Amino acid sequence: MRLQKNTSLALYSVLEFARDPTRHISAAEIAAKQGASPHHLAKVLAELARHGIVESVRGAGGGYRFVGNARRLTLMDVIALFEEITPAGPEHPAGTRAEPVEQALAAVLSEIDENAKATFRSITLATMLSLIDRQQRAAAEPPQGLPQV
Repeated sequence: MRLQKNTSLALYSVLEFARDPTRHISAAEIAAKQGASPHHLAKVLAELARHGIVESVRGAGGGYRFVGNARRLTLMDVIALFEEITPAGPEHPAGTRAEPVEQALAAVLSEIDENAKATFRSITLATMLSLIDRQQRAAAEPPQGLPQV
């Protein structure tokens, strides 16, 4: 399952906002971190706001902030806003019969796609935030086995 740029921007943004729901973050700040156009990101954020995941705060010190429930919102909830989630179908023209190799390959790829979807459905934002925190702590710790100076 390959995600579109909008989907990746949405996932990154939602996780940034959910890390500190009290903080207002500008679209320009997130766009700069992701190397995206602020105008393009604003469209993604508008879609997230339309679905009650973030809210826009106008004025000085404004921006966007997370208003969803990190313990209930899954990665798939965000992905589904930007991706067409349909079962994998045959890629050969209607009325023609796929070769056995094509059928077997399609079955394997379909299973992989379904496993990816199931995984995205099982991971909440809270789980992702815990993973981010663990990775940051691990990166801040000195390597094991080396003498400290």
